Amino acid sequence: MRILIVDDERPARDKLRRLLEQEADVSALDEARDGVEALERIAAFKPDVVFLDIQMPEVSGIELAASLPAPAPLIVFATAFDQYAIRAFDANAIDYLLKPYDRERLQRALVRVRQRLQTPATPASFDSGHVIAQLLVTERGVTRVVRVDEVQWIETADNYVVLHTAAGAPLMRQTLAGLVDKLGPRFVRCHRRAAVQLSWIESVVALDKGDCELVLRGGARVPCSRQYKAAVLEKL
Repeated sequence: MRILIVDDERPARDKLRRLLEQEADVSALDEARDGVEALERIAAFKPDVVFLDIQMPEVSGIELAASLPAPAPLIVFATAFDQYAIRAFDANAIDYLLKPYDRERLQRALVRVRQRLQTPATPASFDSGHVIAQLLVTERGVTRVVRVDEVQWIETADNYVVLHTAAGAPLMRQTLAGLVDKLGPRFVRCHRRAAVQLSWIESVVALDKGDCELVLRGGARVPCSRQYKAAVLEKL
């Protein structure tokens, strides 16, 4: 197994590394000090599993997990706070280690990890009740935070999606369906290549053949095909 340890506290990273080095099937270990660095290390190191702290500067572990493109590594959360457990499992975590944990508890988590690696599970839908506040976007080696409430609409671009905001249109390596599923009911598909945040829609303009155009606050115009039109109107 290739494992990435993500924690902003050095003693916590050192302890987990010492324990994992005793496991015969751990072939490689790497570390990251925060969510932004973790995103870069995941792309370069390509871990099978990420042991992820939750409370970290700038970007929480849960927000990081929600930002990972498919196929994502398995996630085991490791935190000193028990109040995040439900949200962690909503984010499809394999296990939730409550600090301070011992080797026996870690090994129980590793049993679950090994079982999942041997028999990959179909990804579960992200809980629509969980609200993701921000996304991590890496472009040209720079990772920045994009607030979800600023994303007006999303469109596909090959293996990426474009996040249209008033400040720009950054690319994120993710599928449209996967991202909309993670973002929950605030966003709705309006076209096979586009989705829109409902709160940004200002008006709906009818077009020929049953299609329409969604006019957003700020003036952007987003296509809405007839097969998605009824669902959009129902949710407005």
